[in-house]
Amino acid sequence: MTITESPFVRIVEVGPRDGLQNLSQWIPTTTKLDLIHRLERSGLRTIELTSLVSHRAVPQMADATNLLQDLDVQAMLAKTNVRLPVLVPNLRGLRIAHANGVKEIAVFISATEGFSRANINCTCDEAIERGGKWLLKPGDWALTCVDPYDGPTKPSSVLSCVRELLDMGCYEVSLGDTLGTGNPAAVRALLGYLKQHGIPMSGIAGHFHDTNNHALENAWAAYECGVRTLDSSIGGLGGCPFVPGAQGNVATEVLVASFEKAGIETGVNRKTLQETATWVRDVMLRVEN
Repeated sequence: MTITESPFVRIVEVGPRDGLQNLSQWIPTTTKLDLIHRLERSGLRTIELTSLVSHRAVPQMADATNLLQDLDVQAMLAKTNVRLPVLVPNLRGLRIAHANGVKEIAVFISATEGFSRANINCTCDEAIERGGKWLLKPGDWALTCVDPYDGPTKPSSVLSCVRELLDMGCYEVSLGDTLGTGNPAAVRALLGYLKQHGIPMSGIAGHFHDTNNHALENAWAAYECGVRTLDSSIGGLGGCPFVPGAQGNVATEVLVASFEKAGIETGVNRKTLQETATWVRDVMLRVEN
């Protein structure tokens, strides 16, 4: 087997955005920038930088515009092969992202009406229509959509949402167990249903929270079903301001170690990554606790 044929999984680091958004103690912009650079040096090639949401809804993201300006996204993209998506909730956020050199966006859409209204104050159909207007030209903007489980979610609802998003030009739809109540059997069942209805796993990613300690198992279940992109957060940081009780994402260092030990490449330097995870616990979680 050649190197190019070796099994590989793409890790999307969501720590700077999803990981930090639920922390109650303010993290200085300089510390967030330090985190991003540490993650990039560890070999992670996709790092979700921040979210251009209202600071009233998510106070930790109040410095999002300043962070993008201080980071100099265009310069970082030019000198590295890293991808730097930003979560965008509305057209205003899209314009800010574009003005600051962002080339890839993520948009949050729920497969259930209740969570959609609680999180982004619109229906599922309205959210999809809104996202569609932002796809200016295929390839110029990448749209990642997260569908959280708001209680039992009908597979048909997920299928409808995924199909519409892929058809409109999204390169990837990340299915999110935001509550962290999923299990490997449920993951296999949903992905199997999508595959039966013609959804290619190359267009699907997995986003698993660890509320019930199944996140790593769920990631493996997704991989076994053909998913090759998995979200994770350094140090297991995370949670959702709109989902009480939701715990952090699967820890990046745990996910990488598990796949690398199984002979599946991630492209990440485990030693540097572990050092970053230790730094996160010492600097960020110590402040939080």
